[in-house]
Amino acid sequence: MRKPLIQWRNARTRLVLASVILSTVMTAAVLTLVYLTANRTIANETRSVVTAELAGLADEYERMGTIGLIRAIERRSEDAAARDALYLLADAQGNVLAGNLLGWPKDVEPGSGWVELDLIKTESGESVSISAASIKLPLYERLLVGRDASASRKFDRVLLRSVGLSLLAALALSLLTGWLLTRLVFSRLADIARTSEDIVSGDLSRRIPLRGTGDEFDQMATTLNGMLDQNEDLISNLRMTTNSIAHDLRSPLSRLRQRVEQLTDVTRTDAERDTDAARALAEVDHLLRVFSQLTEISRAEAGLGRDEFEPVDVPALVHDVVEFYEPVAADKNVTITIEGDAGPIPAHKTLLAQALSNLLDNALRYAPAETTITVKLAQTDAGLCLSVRDQGPGVPDADLSRLSQPFVTLDPSRTNKNSGLGLALVAAIARMHGGTIEARNRTIGLEIKLTLMN
Repeated sequence: MRKPLIQWRNARTRLVLASVILSTVMTAAVLTLVYLTANRTIANETRSVVTAELAGLADEYERMGTIGLIRAIERRSEDAAARDALYLLADAQGNVLAGNLLGWPKDVEPGSGWVELDLIKTESGESVSISAASIKLPLYERLLVGRDASASRKFDRVLLRSVGLSLLAALALSLLTGWLLTRLVFSRLADIARTSEDIVSGDLSRRIPLRGTGDEFDQMATTLNGMLDQNEDLISNLRMTTNSIAHDLRSPLSRLRQRVEQLTDVTRTDAERDTDAARALAEVDHLLRVFSQLTEISRAEAGLGRDEFEPVDVPALVHDVVEFYEPVAADKNVTITIEGDAGPIPAHKTLLAQALSNLLDNALRYAPAETTITVKLAQTDAGLCLSVRDQGPGVPDADLSRLSQPFVTLDPSRTNKNSGLGLALVAAIARMHGGTIEARNRTIGLEIKLTLMN
């Protein structure tokens, strides 16, 4: 089926049409106002001049009488053609005494106000349209003064034609402007639509193109691209986490199943069953810890708990957490020290304490005996920096960027029951606070720095 030339349901067509209608209505209103104002100004000016002349001739009549008025009209009639002026003085019966009009109009009563009528000029004998006013003099003479309305009507036609042409020009200009505007807007929307379609089709790497103009569309595209980057990272992390869960939980679930089967073996002794039960409980506890950490990571990534932010005295919190870990460190013959200071920041106190606990857990796991773990605080322009540094063997540089990924551990055997979720939770808490986590090897040991926005 052939598409119609103009698609009225199309948003672009409706936008152009709305632009044309709005511009045309506004232009028509302005031009109409100009037309009416010009006509009214000309009419008022004509009436003012005619009224002034009537008053002047009436004064002449009072001073000089009828003879004086006739002479005054004759003097004014000499240059009347140049001024489009028309005069008529008649007696009580309507006989012409002076002026440049042929006779008194039958339907006009002296003093009846402003009139529009057609009369005949004395000199040329041609009919002329005039705008005039009249008065009755004390001895019943009639005086009429007017102006030739032909020039005014001609000007009116010219003005009306100009208004029409201006309206057509405005219509064409609004049509062009609307088309260019919609072309600009919908071309940018088309970029967004094409990118969205590619992403829906599975190409998560697609981004909305920028045109380098720095306008609102580029700003919106930059914001949307940032959102798409985050979505791609989240989906990538979700895929990696799903794969890691399938891989990392298979072994403990298999061991748990084996322990349960051994518990049902009637040939095993009570001591062996007690051992199997204890090992099964250990596997269950390990699985519960993994799922608990996964839940905490998911909540932090989703931003749940931001409504619980409060001013946190970070030095006091660090002191409390370090004090809690000092007995564990003493058992390993490791010392924990605190350096630096910082002011209070808005944060989730419980999760911030959890992040520091995970960093200390990680440091104590690899810190050799008779070494020091340093917890350092610093207030910078970027925010609050909280770092934990051990004096252990460090990690390969290639693995530094992987430390905060879920289920990443440098102990392939997992003999220490490390699920690889501790630093992943720290990274999630950092992002929840608008911050970052960074791991780097120092001359001796590994330092993990947590930066939180003020």
